[in-house]
Amino acid sequence: MNGDVARTLAAVWRIESARLVAAVARLVRDVALAEELAHDAMVAALERWPRDGLPDNPAAWLMTAARNRALDRLRQDALHRRKQQELGADADARGDHVVPDFSDALDAADEIDDDLLRLVFCACHPLLGREAQVALTLKLVAGLTTAEIARAYLLPEATLAQRIVRAKRTLSAARVPFEVPRGGALVPRLAAVLEVVYLIFNEGYSASAGDDLMRPALCDEALRLGRMLAALMPRDAEVLGLMALMEIQASRANARVDAQGVPVLLPDQDRSRWDRLLIGRGLAALAAIEAAQPLREQAGPYELQARIAACHAQAAGAAATDWPRIVALYDELGRCRPSPVVELNRAVAVGMAWGAARALPLVDALAADPALTRYPWLGAVRGDLLARLGRADEARREFERAAALTGNRRERRQLLARARGERPETGMDTRRSGGDVQARDAKPA
Repeated sequence: MNGDVARTLAAVWRIESARLVAAVARLVRDVALAEELAHDAMVAALERWPRDGLPDNPAAWLMTAARNRALDRLRQDALHRRKQQELGADADARGDHVVPDFSDALDAADEIDDDLLRLVFCACHPLLGREAQVALTLKLVAGLTTAEIARAYLLPEATLAQRIVRAKRTLSAARVPFEVPRGGALVPRLAAVLEVVYLIFNEGYSASAGDDLMRPALCDEALRLGRMLAALMPRDAEVLGLMALMEIQASRANARVDAQGVPVLLPDQDRSRWDRLLIGRGLAALAAIEAAQPLREQAGPYELQARIAACHAQAAGAAATDWPRIVALYDELGRCRPSPVVELNRAVAVGMAWGAARALPLVDALAADPALTRYPWLGAVRGDLLARLGRADEARREFERAAALTGNRRERRQLLARARGERPETGMDTRRSGGDVQARDAKPA
């Protein structure tokens, strides 16, 4: 295959696969089948584009090909039912005997966004366990590979692959409706939906693999989904907290890499490049929580993480950051969502507030936690603290160990540069501001 064609197809698929699957799932009402038909469209492109040349609009070509395969499948199913004399009332209810014209339905951006939200809620059905919900949604909506999801969960790839296959079979067998639930049916899925939207954002904010630090399209997708959820549930504190967290974190995007794509650490970032509109949206969402639920006793984990992010956003510089306040917020976060990565983030904040000597024992205590065995940012944080204490040889070994564990090439190069002592670090970017292991928090930026 021509190299340009292959690269274009790979890029288009990475960006558009979630929309393809969501649009086809709306037609066939089966997530597993929708993914299969979307892949069929990609195979058709592999066969035809090298021969016919790249289409003017590759994404539209794939959408049309996937949709046509879905319509063909619906016609075949209807014909089969007629032959089995089972069309009857089922066909009248489903409308399978008359295949409508969908040519305009998939062109509108709001329809595509609605389909994506339906896909998220479908994949987060209560029939599935939480980890299966999250893994399936990350694969379908974020376009993450099984290997990338396995790294995020710190699980073997084979285990993750089996979990995803079983989840798709379960949804297909149960004929789960392709819809956004309403009322009481929404609540059992909400926690998983919030989690996957945040994980999609995290993968966009800091790519787990590849050449680029960020995948902006995923950040944008997560922000769109978060805003839609906030419109559905404008008084829910955790929905608003997640939206606030993503808006504030996204505000730093322009300052996180330099002109050559090299990651820029939080203390070194030009804060004039932070997007004040996004910060304002995030702070407004936090204010809306106070207005909607002024008497609540305990803030939820997304609100707490958003308030940590707000501490950074409202500080004039790293030295002016209220680190003791951030430590206190991590204390609350650790109580409501215990996690070794929350503790690692808290140790970073302790080091910034009261010095590396006080933080290092906290990090050392986490080294034996099995959940962090292959977690690169444990070594990165420990290396930073050791470097600040003048223990250069030990710091070098920690940075080298962290570099060997990360799948992102830019981050690996930066960690190896730290191992060589080429760039002394003045602080850590707690840019994820808390969370859990699968969110890969506490990475230096």
